[in-house]
Amino acid sequence: MHGGQQPQKHYGITSSISMAFPREVDHQYTHKLSEAMKPFGNDVNITQHVLHINSPQNLPPSAITNVGGKIFTFGSYRLGVHTKGADIDALCVSPRHVERTDFFDSFFAKLKLHEEIKDLRVSVIKVYLRCLVAGQIDLLFARLALQSIPDNLDLRGDSHLRNLDIRCIRSLNGCRVTDEILYLVPNKENFRLTLRAIKLWAKRRGIYSNMLGFLGGVSWAMLVARTCQLYPNAVAATLVHKFFLVFSKWEWPNPVLLKQPEDSNLNLPVWDPRVNPSDRYHLMPIITPAYPQQNSTYNVSSSTRTIMSEEFKYGLSVTDDILQGKTDWSKLFQPPNFFLKYKHYIVLTASASTEENQLEWIGLVESKIRVLVGNLERNEYITLAHVNPTSFPGNKESCSENEFVSMWFIGIIFKKVENAESVNIDLTYDIQSFTDTVYRQANNINMLKDGMKIEATHVKKKQLHQYLPVELVQRKKRVGWMLSSGRGSRLHSFSAIPCLLLNPISRALPSALVLNAGPLSTAVSWTVPETLTPGLPSALPPPSANRPGRPPQTQTTGGYSSRRTLGEPGRLV
Repeated sequence: MHGGQQPQKHYGITSSISMAFPREVDHQYTHKLSEAMKPFGNDVNITQHVLHINSPQNLPPSAITNVGGKIFTFGSYRLGVHTKGADIDALCVSPRHVERTDFFDSFFAKLKLHEEIKDLRVSVIKVYLRCLVAGQIDLLFARLALQSIPDNLDLRGDSHLRNLDIRCIRSLNGCRVTDEILYLVPNKENFRLTLRAIKLWAKRRGIYSNMLGFLGGVSWAMLVARTCQLYPNAVAATLVHKFFLVFSKWEWPNPVLLKQPEDSNLNLPVWDPRVNPSDRYHLMPIITPAYPQQNSTYNVSSSTRTIMSEEFKYGLSVTDDILQGKTDWSKLFQPPNFFLKYKHYIVLTASASTEENQLEWIGLVESKIRVLVGNLERNEYITLAHVNPTSFPGNKESCSENEFVSMWFIGIIFKKVENAESVNIDLTYDIQSFTDTVYRQANNINMLKDGMKIEATHVKKKQLHQYLPVELVQRKKRVGWMLSSGRGSRLHSFSAIPCLLLNPISRALPSALVLNAGPLSTAVSWTVPETLTPGLPSALPPPSANRPGRPPQTQTTGGYSSRRTLGEPGRLV
């Protein structure tokens, strides 16, 4: 024992890997880490007046009877790692006599009159405050089966979930998970500094986005918390290094668990691959510690898991060098050049005729991009589809005056096909299935308006300068490719795919997008018609049809064996 201290509390579902206390050099590296993050503005102290909307004068009359409601924060703000301009997640908890209509009607009306609120939207109530720079408060609502809400209310107790409807249980989940994470880490300050570093690294490396199939804030928080449990006395510099050590060697799909799952006998659905067959196909499960336990990474695909696994290995290599004095912390936060990494890209463009329509449209399109990635992954000739989480504005020279455009880029790696005379590579169905999904969703929620369009174009790396600023694209000389004139030219790299442009009203599909491949040796090539003829292609099967030579749409790579236990991979030394 160190310095006569009492035996430490046991954290996590296994014993710790190391109980070693930090050396002086570890504190020095931690100080350097903290200094390296300062240029990124990665720490901000938002004063409590931002959340003073819970004061009685701003609540409807029914909410202030018998004490009224209480505002809880959760997510990055509650964890103490909130950054400037980021959203604040908050929950309004009310006693049983307050109806949901009070919150979404009367409370909404009261908030609209607040002078510091510059914009307000309903679903979750989104509050845009003037004192937040490029940020907002997402305000959820939950009604508890209590006569009043005490000031010292602890939401971690499972008893609060009894007799609640599923909407309130889901709303409470964010607070309960956040509080449980903080309860389960050995040292909150070491956890916070480590999490700040990992979140900054993930954002800089382009792997921070739950929506696009990477990890979101709560998932990164749980991975950092597990690292803290395995090294309970380590300081942030050591924990960052151990984070990469642990998860570069993690045997996915073994789940990451902060505590043993508990059954509260409330008959709520929980993540359990022994019971739920669909849970066995989750590729990178990270399980929330609060009941009902859920997998926070169900959006992860085979491509995004591959990309993140490579980033973990890269992070380990860099932090090895840092702790050996070969480089400094700034190298860890250097972004990759996504636009030099792949030979082929799909440019996904969403456009609308007004700025207001565009804000709605790009939100819907972005939320469905992972559908396109999944479709591409199931194509037997594609080994990886890597979406860049950053969207880019359209080129002003190519856009009309009344057109607002956003673009996303997806890097593609095609499978090398050997010992084959010819092959058909057809992305029409993959893309059409995606666009159908987007337009169907837009129709269902009455969002679709004239001028809203989706365009998907294949480009080679050397063509990216036509879409992006010069400083983002370093053009390199390409060698080893042959070009002959006329139709049917044989290339040793892919020729450009014609643009897929679907009209949101008629959804007419150019027939020329059914691509025919020519002969190949070690690389694939295809012929492209010189002109595009509008109209539907003949005998076009529905997007869900399983075509010859292609794995079934329902097939998922990777999986969780029902024989596995809810344990962890072998110990790391």
